[in-house]
Amino acid sequence: MPVARIDDIALSYDEYGAGEPVVMITGTGAPGRVWRAYQVPALKAAGYRVITVDNRGIPPSDGCGPGFTLDDMVADVAGLIEHLGAGPCRAVGFSLGAIALQELLVARPGLVSEAVLMATSGRADTFIRAMAAADVELADSGIKLPPRYAAHVQALQNLSPQSLNDEERLKGWLDVFEMSTVDLSAVRGQLEIQVIPDRRPAYRAIRCPCLVIGFREDLVVRPHLAREVADSIPGGRYTEISGCGHYGYLEKPEAVNSAIIDFFAGRTARTP
Repeated sequence: MPVARIDDIALSYDEYGAGEPVVMITGTGAPGRVWRAYQVPALKAAGYRVITVDNRGIPPSDGCGPGFTLDDMVADVAGLIEHLGAGPCRAVGFSLGAIALQELLVARPGLVSEAVLMATSGRADTFIRAMAAADVELADSGIKLPPRYAAHVQALQNLSPQSLNDEERLKGWLDVFEMSTVDLSAVRGQLEIQVIPDRRPAYRAIRCPCLVIGFREDLVVRPHLAREVADSIPGGRYTEISGCGHYGYLEKPEAVNSAIIDFFAGRTARTP
């Protein structure tokens, strides 16, 4: 896995395929490899060069220590695009990664030609603030949740009722969650920057074509928050995928991949 030096910060990334570049930015606590199972193969097959990144806090990238800000995360992504000579590129962001991508579109509009924003928001509502505060408190407490307990909490937060009711599939999800428990203390800086002010007025300045994808059963970032972002961006498109929760890109990868590839190919996304 190559590591780039971005303003004295070590940022790890991977590249797959050849063609026009697509940079993919993950959510809180997630490594870049989460895209490998479904999105990387689909985008490679569509003829794209896929670039995934481990955000600060995800080894082997540097940590996100005290003072880490959303602007820092934006600068990391911008620096990587420039380091690789990939701009202007297409980009995909999920959750916190989508928020960072939105801010990149405001701060450095020339780096991204088209953007897909999944499970995103333009403001931290009461629930997001409460969830982030609880996660920070847990990270600071030093308490390590037993992996089985952490796995079932993660399933309840991030999966749809359809997945929870599919007993065979759920066993696989729980095994994956148990083996990949996130150390909240290592990504504490990411937890804090989820709490953003209302940025929707700033998004009026975005001129990059954007597709916003909401997941209908998402309990973490409810889909109306994603729709608000689309409504804030001039010409922003919105589509909502049913039968999936916050991890919709993993629960319904075919639908998500089709929406991304169709958008990049200039085909109209379905809006319910």
